[in-house]
Amino acid sequence: MDNLAKGQLETDVYKVAVASSDGIVINQHFGRADTFYIYEVAGTGNYRFLETRTVTPVCNGGNHNEEKLCSNISKFKDCKYILVSRIGMGAANMVEQSGITPVELPGMMEESLDKLITYEQLQHLF
Repeated sequence: MDNLAKGQLETDVYKVAVASSDGIVINQHFGRADTFYIYEVAGTGNYRFLETRTVTPVCNGGNHNEEKLCSNISKFKDCKYILVSRIGMGAANMVEQSGITPVELPGMMEESLDKLITYEQLQHLF
């Protein structure tokens, strides 16, 4: 990798919202989650926990209150990604329209963040 690309990776910093009931495992459906853990990720592959954000769950048997959904999404406008165990197509489209990439990546939070970072780093190679 040339120095310019490496320098870009080192200065890229973005936030990731992670849906988890316990802060250890990504185990929450986007519409049913009430707590998201916010991480700051550097292009170098380092990340650190910043804060938790709470939202009101909007999923009720597959139906969503669009006003509440929009309100919840707006709480993550500073995030590049939202990691969840599941997300419905309608909610995923609304998240994407807000400029955030939803990713279904259930599992241990640290492992999932590492996978996301690897994915992000691979994007810079091409």
